[in-house]
Amino acid sequence: MLFLGRIESRFWPLALCGLLIAFTACRQNSGVPAEKEANGPNIVLIYADDLGMGLLGHEGQKIIKTPHIDQLAREGLRFTNAYGNMLCAPARASLITGLHDCHEQGFEITPGALYKKISTDGYDQAQIEEILNKALAPIPDDQVFLGQVAQEAGYATAQIGKLEWGFSTTDHQMKRHGWDYYYGYLDHVRAHGFYPPFLFETGNLVPIAGNTLANCGKSGEPETLENFKERRNREGKARYSQDLFMDKALDFITTNKDRPFFLYFPTQLPHGPVAIPKIHPDFVADDRLTPIEKEYASMVKMLDDNVGQIMEKLKELKIDDNTLVVFTSDNGHEIYYAQEGRVEKPYTNIQTGNRFDNLGHKYYSDLSGDVFDGNGGRAGMKRSNLQGGIQVPLILRWPGKIKAGRTSDRLVANYDLLATVAEITGFGKPFDSDGISFYDELIGQHTGAGHESVVYSSYTGPTLITKEGWKIRTDLDHGVFELFYLPDDFKEANDLSETHPYKLEELKRRLLEACEGNLDNGHFTNGGSILKLSFER
Repeated sequence: MLFLGRIESRFWPLALCGLLIAFTACRQNSGVPAEKEANGPNIVLIYADDLGMGLLGHEGQKIIKTPHIDQLAREGLRFTNAYGNMLCAPARASLITGLHDCHEQGFEITPGALYKKISTDGYDQAQIEEILNKALAPIPDDQVFLGQVAQEAGYATAQIGKLEWGFSTTDHQMKRHGWDYYYGYLDHVRAHGFYPPFLFETGNLVPIAGNTLANCGKSGEPETLENFKERRNREGKARYSQDLFMDKALDFITTNKDRPFFLYFPTQLPHGPVAIPKIHPDFVADDRLTPIEKEYASMVKMLDDNVGQIMEKLKELKIDDNTLVVFTSDNGHEIYYAQEGRVEKPYTNIQTGNRFDNLGHKYYSDLSGDVFDGNGGRAGMKRSNLQGGIQVPLILRWPGKIKAGRTSDRLVANYDLLATVAEITGFGKPFDSDGISFYDELIGQHTGAGHESVVYSSYTGPTLITKEGWKIRTDLDHGVFELFYLPDDFKEANDLSETHPYKLEELKRRLLEACEGNLDNGHFTNGGSILKLSFER
């Protein structure tokens, strides 16, 4: 299951110096605040999709150059011990709620691709949203969300791109979560294509001229001659979604340059299936790469170029010094460029022909044939609780506040961002959260605060990592508990469960406590609990 649990409140923003304000219903503001109310920095949160750490130049990438993201790292603070969920949907839910995904009560998950029925089955937007809203439980009045903390602190808020809740969301949810403005997809499955016939803009369906494919131009996997021809066929693919998103993001920044704003930019890149309008010049003549690998590399390159465009706009408007830019990813690496004899799915050892089981035979890039080494030598990939599935890049740049070129090994989770944004913006209400603000770390005040451990779920079961670097991971299907000491073994190659039985038992107890007494809380055997919806007309 995916979890929407409530826990004991343990983060109290400092802005009101201890004054307790009772919870009230969140304002449902569909317009941007008319006057500048907040005094904090602008915030731009760039949320990459399936970006493995190894794809970035400063993390060791050898083929794809990422100068703009690398520059963020040089000019800001880079966390070396940051984590996200193993999959897109729970990562976004954890990010905007500040809750981990191993609680007994779960994040509600609706089926994906529901809005495709507008193209294929004659439904309209209102009908789809009515069905979804009736199926979803009411959002508690005292639930606090990422956009909401900035909105209620006086910020203009926007979300542009692959829009949050999985797998289908509604206008009601988007506005309740605190977004004054939004533009993009309302479900994750349609976002697997990059040429949508329509998108959504703050409650309105917006047709995209020249895009005619109901599946948004989603291409096939793995690479075959037929899939190659279909992917390169431009019929019905006039406008690339990421270009549309960039136009809206830059417009939002420009429009709100004289007031505090919070832009959440969850991109599609480089999530597949592979799609790109043209191959980047860096890779046209690169004989190390197959055609589909060149296209995938161009998607990563476009993401880096987009980061550069955002930074250029901030500098052009002379607001870059008062803007906190956050760059991170939802989960670890995934391969969308599989091809027989090259790198294959299901993931297979190219030397032996055997499938990886992520136990005695763990996935590694060199054994799979991944030319990009997208997980940076770590074990495992997206969907697993191995490091390659859950360790993510996290970079923050804020001139004058964050000293350039710093790195931090503080243990941080994606569900810390809500608490951090709340402290930065001066959000003045107490709220329930599993997250802990790392604002003190940003400004170089090492207070000793932070997590003793973080916890995440996966398809095989939960995992827990301690601030000292101990990690317990589970494979509940096989009754396995593995123990690693990451500072000496980031590849998770040496299981210490037999040589350190007391540490194993200690972490078992802590993991069970974090999962509220039931390890199945972090077990996604069937991919999560999907709400059953009725489409009788």
